[in-house]
Amino acid sequence: MNQLPKQFKPKNKNAAKIQITAEHLLKEALAHQEKQSRPPEQIIMDEDELQEYRSRKRRNYENAIRRTKFNMGSWVRYAQWEASQGELIRARSVFERAISTDYTHVPLWLNYVDMEMKYKNINDAKNVFDRAVSLLPRENKFWYKYVYMQELLGNVDDARNVFKRWMEWEPDEAAWLSYIKFEIRYNEIQNARAIYEGFIRCKPKISTYLRYAKWEKKYGNPDSARKIYERTALELGEDILDESYYCAFAKFEEEQKEFDRARAIYKYGLDHISKKQAVQLYKEFISFEKQNGNQTEIEEVIYSKRKFQYEDILESNPRDYDIWFDYIRLEENHSDINRIREVYERAVENRPPAKEKRFWKRYIYLWINYGLFEELQAKEITKAREVYKRSIEGIPEEFSFSKIWIMYAHFEIRCKDTKAARKVYGNALGRAPKDKIYREYILTELQLGNVNRCRILYEKYLEFSPANSEAWIKFAELEQSLGETNRARSLFEIAIQQPLLDAPELIWKSYIDFENQMQNFDNVRNLYQRLLEKTEHVKVWIAYAKFECEIDMIQNARDIFKNADQILKNQSKKDERSLLLDSWIDFENEFGDSDSLLIVQQKLPKKILKRREVPGFAGNIEIEEYWDYEFPDEKEEQANVKFLEMAKKWKEQKMKK
Repeated sequence: MNQLPKQFKPKNKNAAKIQITAEHLLKEALAHQEKQSRPPEQIIMDEDELQEYRSRKRRNYENAIRRTKFNMGSWVRYAQWEASQGELIRARSVFERAISTDYTHVPLWLNYVDMEMKYKNINDAKNVFDRAVSLLPRENKFWYKYVYMQELLGNVDDARNVFKRWMEWEPDEAAWLSYIKFEIRYNEIQNARAIYEGFIRCKPKISTYLRYAKWEKKYGNPDSARKIYERTALELGEDILDESYYCAFAKFEEEQKEFDRARAIYKYGLDHISKKQAVQLYKEFISFEKQNGNQTEIEEVIYSKRKFQYEDILESNPRDYDIWFDYIRLEENHSDINRIREVYERAVENRPPAKEKRFWKRYIYLWINYGLFEELQAKEITKAREVYKRSIEGIPEEFSFSKIWIMYAHFEIRCKDTKAARKVYGNALGRAPKDKIYREYILTELQLGNVNRCRILYEKYLEFSPANSEAWIKFAELEQSLGETNRARSLFEIAIQQPLLDAPELIWKSYIDFENQMQNFDNVRNLYQRLLEKTEHVKVWIAYAKFECEIDMIQNARDIFKNADQILKNQSKKDERSLLLDSWIDFENEFGDSDSLLIVQQKLPKKILKRREVPGFAGNIEIEEYWDYEFPDEKEEQANVKFLEMAKKWKEQKMKK
């Protein structure tokens, strides 16, 4: 077995300067192709040679159609050759044989007719057309050419009869329009009108009616055109009408200077077709009002446009509550009570899809605005109460929404039904107790002068939320305002003893301010000392010292500063100590002398910029700059410590020797 040659590996793999394409290959092949030789021209000298030539051609054609019987091109070429030889009978025979083979081939019939017309056999051509349109009545080419031939020969009545026969088959619109144009060419307007009537019966569509009306207006019959527009709505039905109909009808009335009728058509159309299908109608209406309307009418069309935009957005996203708010405000400025109520009802029907508070927050405000609308604008108190009830019933149990409960209670108070308001508050606290509801309920009872109810509510409030510092303070302030100082003090005492408070510093401050206001200074001093047992924050020390200053106990204040300075020094709280010394300096400037001021000044620290290593990104160590305080007394102590360490080290070395 012969081995295949190894694959050739080109040495130069770079691209060639000229890239060979398929086009190059085809051109090269064509250039090398040998020219086909043509048969020599034959000159016929006598009748025998002519008959021999015809016999040979007929034999070739017969062989061709025998091989490809259904190739109609071969039949047509055969028949056309016979006609060119003057053998029309033979040509007709070929065409008839072809038709018997495949009568549905349209070009076959057309070539047959063209042959008869070429040799001016008019009657034969008519007969061929009659047969063609009888066998293939849906082929418009036959009808068009048949009519053209009759009209070209001047046979107008015959052409009209052909059109009538054609229309019986209910062809497409182009055929009807051709018939109408034919009658118009001969100024037969009444005939054209009758054809239009048949046209709209055959093709009952908006476009055909509009075309008919436009034609009537063109020929100076506006009343007939208006009747056709009106017939369109009656015969087709309002459900089928689209914006093209309303635009055309309104423009017609506008051209006839019937502006009120045009405006009514625009508005009727906008109210009876979907918003997505009325985009162009809105544009036409706006343009119409800008040209022919007054200020009120222009505002009305702007309102309609915005309403259309809102409806379009809400159709795709009915839970876009911001759009509902804008839509409601628009209706409140332009519509009556019933229309506004209808929009509110549509809005609140679109409940949030999930029980997540972020979805419900905006939705609840729809109910709130709805209730306010019924109460303040519609003056329907009963319906407003019904709206509040429905809104509360629709709130999921997972949420409280204190605002709507409070709004409902305030509504009942405005209606002078305190019993109903208390019931609302009670239901709210039983279903979803919240700090805000407790506060509003207590405030309401306080405004009504029911102090005992306020005390009971505060007790319930503190049982519900014992860590609420504000509740303790407000309860104590209530007792203080009533002159019950012992009850207020007892409340403060209970409050500061609570194991967990959200803001204990507020309670201590309020308690101290209360005792200070009562001028029980020993109690105040005692409270500060008790507070310092819990926390030694620098602000407590400063507030304690300021208190002693206010009651002219200067030395006590100085002792507090000294004690605080020593404690903060021991705790190494440099920032807090620096803040304390600043307050101490201010104190000595106001109440001390130069010696006491100098003592404090000698304690003031020096602010130093230092650096330290801190963990950085990706585990790297970074250098951070920070401010530190260096106190003079701490520096001396550090020097003494260093001296003692050196002495101890020297003693150890001496002992080793």
